[in-house]
Amino acid sequence: MSSPPRCDPRQAEPQADRMPHTRRDFPQQSPIRISLQSLAGARLSKHADYQRAYAGSRKRQSASMSWFLARQTPTYAGAALPAGPRVGLTAGKVVGKAHERNRIKRRMREALRRHVDLLPEGFDLILHPRRIVLALEFGKLEAEIVRILHQARTEAARMAQHAPAL
Repeated sequence: MSSPPRCDPRQAEPQADRMPHTRRDFPQQSPIRISLQSLAGARLSKHADYQRAYAGSRKRQSASMSWFLARQTPTYAGAALPAGPRVGLTAGKVVGKAHERNRIKRRMREALRRHVDLLPEGFDLILHPRRIVLALEFGKLEAEIVRILHQARTEAARMAQHAPAL
């Protein structure tokens, strides 16, 4: 019984087996585009913005969350409107413990980040999840958020027809 021949570590590795070390050695990137958009500029951040959105909208329901859509308004007389659409996430204590609420919001933020271009222009959207979101597969959660975003765009177009912007 003989053992396989050992390689001398001092010998150079063949060209095909070595790891790429320079930029030109790396293979070309695939043509698949990954969205690297961020939600940082498109998020509701102040309590007053949430209150304005709640007051200027009505509650709508979906299978695993409720959502609110409101036309953006200036924060005070003479102030400019926010630049672009905004989205807010709320998860009350009834949804679960802090780590569960945080996980739900992380998952929802990721799904929203992938589809931030679907947010309706000139409107604020607030998503309020139910506990079922914690157990949903990410693909189903993402599909529901996309469906809500499409419904919000349709509703925003309807609202824009009936009451023109100031």
